Amino acid sequence: MIEATSDSVRYQTQLTSGLHSVLSDTTRDKGGSESGFRPHELLEAALASCMNITLRMYADQHGLALAGVTTRVRLDRSKPDESALEYEVELQGALSGQDRARLIDVAGKCPVRKTLSKRMGFRTG
Repeated sequence: MIEATSDSVRYQTQLTSGLHSVLSDTTRDKGGSESGFRPHELLEAALASCMNITLRMYADQHGLALAGVTTRVRLDRSKPDESALEYEVELQGALSGQDRARLIDVAGKCPVRKTLSKRMGFRTG
């Protein structure tokens, strides 16, 4: 569970999992101080980090020569009734074309993407 607590700085929010903490904020044009990730950036970060970790774990488990991976995610909210998470995967290492294709496929199957692809609901606790 993530806990979000307001700070004394306007709109700055401390996020903690109990073990790790980050700041969230909004942009200056919305009254924030840009001192942390914007909420939508945290959504992008969840997918980007999950893809990155999933690829590295898969490469380790299958003995692939993955030297590094960079994942980029952008939330496109330009359409009023649709949002899309667009992503890019950059693979480093002496990988065959087949290995690269397999890794790109694996990136699209990471646990966060699976979660975000399901029908979502909201409940108050």
